[in-house]
Amino acid sequence: MKKIFFLFLVLGLVLGLGALSVSAQETKPSGNEGASTVPAQAVKNGLACSGMYTFLKEGEFVQVTVEDAGHVTGFVSRFGDGESDKGAFLDQFFKSGKIEGNKLGFTTEIVHGVAFEFKGTVERGEGKNPGDEAYFVLKGTLIENASDVNKKVTSHSREVAFKMFPQDAAPAATVRK
Repeated sequence: MKKIFFLFLVLGLVLGLGALSVSAQETKPSGNEGASTVPAQAVKNGLACSGMYTFLKEGEFVQVTVEDAGHVTGFVSRFGDGESDKGAFLDQFFKSGKIEGNKLGFTTEIVHGVAFEFKGTVERGEGKNPGDEAYFVLKGTLIENASDVNKKVTSHSREVAFKMFPQDAAPAATVRK
């Protein structure tokens, strides 16, 4: 399982979506122990929360990249749950994504009849230093919309907390000048 995790971690970085190193180096700890909200300026710049986070099951992850003007791109990599894709690794790219202050939202494309919608906040986690596991956490509501063969959509909502992966789990990203 660790080999699969590492493979997809490297895959995410190869795609150029791993701004983790730059974000962690330029973000200063808030000084508060425990969870607190992220400074709005850090989130506005995309320096704080761009990176890879846990998803619903071990080995699954969500990549979040904050771009100019609060636009967010990324993808969810997860295991399929349906009869035709059980255990297969599926990538679901963001159809839309936005961040305002520390409020984050995104919607994925539909893949094999399933799409996700997240609405929540970016918060400081229990990680003590930039680059630590769970230095930032995405907390909020995740809605899973699944459609069957008759196009009937069922929605399942749950409260989630996705922890940022530690920086040393991947090679450092280079800074372009």
